[in-house]
Amino acid sequence: MKNIDPTRALAIAAGLVMPLAGETSHAMTPKDLARFWAKVAGPDSNGCWLWTGKVNRYGYGDFGLRKRLVKAHRFAYTVTCGPIPAGLVLDHLCRVRRCVNPIHLEAVTQRENTLRGNAPSAQRARLTHCPQGHPYDTANTYVTRRNERKCRACHRARQRAYKAELRARQGGSK
Repeated sequence: MKNIDPTRALAIAAGLVMPLAGETSHAMTPKDLARFWAKVAGPDSNGCWLWTGKVNRYGYGDFGLRKRLVKAHRFAYTVTCGPIPAGLVLDHLCRVRRCVNPIHLEAVTQRENTLRGNAPSAQRARLTHCPQGHPYDTANTYVTRRNERKCRACHRARQRAYKAELRARQGGSK
């Protein structure tokens, strides 16, 4: 078990240490905080605090801290709410990736974050019925090796049609 410096533990608990990549952390200074908040625009019409600094290609703000980039929304959450719980990620409830307003951020599992989004995987996960209208429930649904949900009723119908076509071919060729 690692020895943890009690001062550092208190700083982490108070949200004054920002975890950085590679298992290192950086104690935030007043200068870091001033630099950060200088790059935040006041609330817009939705209450978002928009990051005006560097934005990466995915639309998230990046903040330089000790020669490393940290996500601006993660920094804001850590400073205002404390450390992000282990195993959780931050979800932008407002759906604005540049927003650093901690009220608009919620710590959730990666799965929950994905399902709340608009990606194709999230859209499929929200479906309650197959394209033919059969319910996706435990009795009528199976999961393939590729982790896809499939409708048992539709599968049975495809199998019946395939077998009928085979019988028709065999009967017509004699």
